[in-house]
Amino acid sequence: MLIRNWMTRDPITVDPETPMMDAEHLMKDNKIRGLPVVKGKKLVGIVTDRDIKAASPSAATTLDMHELLYLLAKIKVKEIMTKDPITICDDDTVEEAAVVMLRHKISHLPVLSDKKELVGLITETDIFKVLVSLTGIYRGGVQFGFELEDRSGSIKEVADVIREFGGRMVSILTSYEEAREGYRKVFIRIKDLDRQRLKELKERLERNFRLLYMIDSSQKKHIHVV
Repeated sequence: MLIRNWMTRDPITVDPETPMMDAEHLMKDNKIRGLPVVKGKKLVGIVTDRDIKAASPSAATTLDMHELLYLLAKIKVKEIMTKDPITICDDDTVEEAAVVMLRHKISHLPVLSDKKELVGLITETDIFKVLVSLTGIYRGGVQFGFELEDRSGSIKEVADVIREFGGRMVSILTSYEEAREGYRKVFIRIKDLDRQRLKELKERLERNFRLLYMIDSSQKKHIHVV
């Protein structure tokens, strides 16, 4: 999954000399929380709603409204932005972007081309969109969680049972987090299953595998096995 396929292309930007209040209005009007700061075609910084909040006077200020507005109007983006922000390339993967954002505790990551020009912006919201897409939750169906042996063919054995019952797999996710040694967690979402056979399928899976839970999206019904 390449970043270029999930990022916001040609994001709204501001100049270093842009007044802070103008940047704030841009964010509110466009329902966004961060703006890349560019000088010509070069990325020089990023400003977020947190930067603006940090630069704004607290509610306990003794300034009157006119003094407050005057001072705020003088603040430029260049004074509050993060200079030389962390960036990523458009041909890197979304997973790499997520790791960078987690490591540095940031929610916005400017995306550069191989020419080092700003071509997009990827945010934590975009990462959530990827997660939702991978799980296939919008397609409904039923999700099963398993702990399976970490060996070749273990997932196929589960898939064969699901196909036997007429189910079609929408997504398969695996993880080693919190799994026992020699095992891995596997999450499978299926659809097109005859609902009258769901109970029978669940019982069969429980007999043959370590079934952790079943979630029926159509019923919003969570069945935790262990």
